[in-house]
Amino acid sequence: MSSSSRQDAISEVQSAPPTPRPPPPPVSTPPSQIQSPRAPSGGRSPLHAMASPLRAMASPLRAMATPLASPVRKAVAGVKAVGNITRLADPRDAWLPITESRSGNAYYAAFHNLSSGIGFQALVLPTAFASLGWTWAIICLTLAFGWQLYTLWLLVRLHEPVAGATRYSRYMHLANTVFGDKWAKILALLPLLYLSAGICTALIIVGGGSMKSLFSIACGESCQTRNLTTVEWYLVFVCAAALLSQLPNLNSIAGVSLVGATAAVAYCTMIWVVSVAKGRVAGVSYDPVKATNDVDAALGILNGLGIIAFAFRGHNVVLEIQGTMPSNLKHPSHVPMWKGVKVAYAIIALCLYPIAIGGFWAYGNQIPSNGILSALYKFHSRDVSRLVLGTTTLLVIINCLTTYQIYAMPMYDNMEAGYVHKKNRPCPWWLRSGFRAFFGATNFLIAVALPFLSQLAGLLGGISLPVTLAYPCFMWVAIKKPRKGTATWNVNWALGILGMGISVVLIVGNLWGLVETGLRLNFFKPDNMQ
Repeated sequence: MSSSSRQDAISEVQSAPPTPRPPPPPVSTPPSQIQSPRAPSGGRSPLHAMASPLRAMASPLRAMATPLASPVRKAVAGVKAVGNITRLADPRDAWLPITESRSGNAYYAAFHNLSSGIGFQALVLPTAFASLGWTWAIICLTLAFGWQLYTLWLLVRLHEPVAGATRYSRYMHLANTVFGDKWAKILALLPLLYLSAGICTALIIVGGGSMKSLFSIACGESCQTRNLTTVEWYLVFVCAAALLSQLPNLNSIAGVSLVGATAAVAYCTMIWVVSVAKGRVAGVSYDPVKATNDVDAALGILNGLGIIAFAFRGHNVVLEIQGTMPSNLKHPSHVPMWKGVKVAYAIIALCLYPIAIGGFWAYGNQIPSNGILSALYKFHSRDVSRLVLGTTTLLVIINCLTTYQIYAMPMYDNMEAGYVHKKNRPCPWWLRSGFRAFFGATNFLIAVALPFLSQLAGLLGGISLPVTLAYPCFMWVAIKKPRKGTATWNVNWALGILGMGISVVLIVGNLWGLVETGLRLNFFKPDNMQ
């Protein structure tokens, strides 16, 4: 065959119409390919055309294009990872108050930890010195501060034990993982309820009582205006707290926590500075209070140890605070969290030590059982200006209102989680507001109906003490699994067992004290407990 004949045959084959084929199923173009440049010839190669649908179908993120996967898209969008996504948590976390916003930083962590870590419980520290004396009180306070700071570091590292793996954004979630569902409810549920709802109730009592005192200070002794009753002031405080609680999530109250932390530092400083400036009261003594018998002496020592142990709080919300931060392989959340914790607890130490040492120096064993604020009213109400007393009381009220928000947030989260898990949709705004108002009303009812709960604070505090001092040590051993016999293994087991032992001793001691002294059951009579 000649060359011209072969070229004619080839041209006929090339010009032959292609065999008709059924059109491929339509595949939506991924957003990343909408602006993709085409081949120079104006079309795609056959291999590229065949591979594109396969890649689109094989992509694990294709399912997110459906309306049913909207919470998944939201959860992924909230993780600003560098390089690649490190986790895909429960999508419903994006609908709950604690993890709704993950834009926290070291400043927010410092604000929240400072607000939750210091408050009215610090004002009672001088009474522990009256029971233990100078030397033992300072030693115990220093050991307790170092111990709780160590367990706080454990919790910060346990929030995300493995980079890119599960994040434990709630204390109960971590307890369920370590102890199992059954034992977690037995060991951790009641203490956590007390450390959230119980502290909120105590804040209502302290804040409402301070409102009543502020009115009396502002009005003066010759004022003819009738002061509200204690119950009415409780109601005023609860209404203000419920109004402030309408902020949607934990990140949104960072400014509130800053205001509360500033107020706490301010009133702690004002109280000890005024007390020291006015000098020691007449007849002051620094000898420990002498008991009539050995049992009373033992109860006094246990009371002093309990006051020191209860001065440190906030461990039940540490994981929740860290849960508001973004985290990825290159920038894990424990780095900014620990920076915020170090700043917060440096300031807390600068508040606790002066108020404990200065308060005991000024009042000695004459310090009232309610703490240094009551001593300021008792000994200096006439030689200190009403402006100073009123400002101090106002700062206490502000701190109680703001601290209420951070301790109530885990309870809000639990209530909304029940709805979200059942309905598989976010909680509507009106129901969220209703939950928070209901929680405030419940705390108000408890504060009014059971005003004697303050007498049970030592007992309940002993029950909740392991949340701060013992459980984090056991959790570290269970999750990190240090080699048996190493220093880490020995230290955590020793501290955990010691913390449980102290808890048992405090519970037994407080029960014994209640049996010896009795319990004043004044139902619905908060005025009688003032």
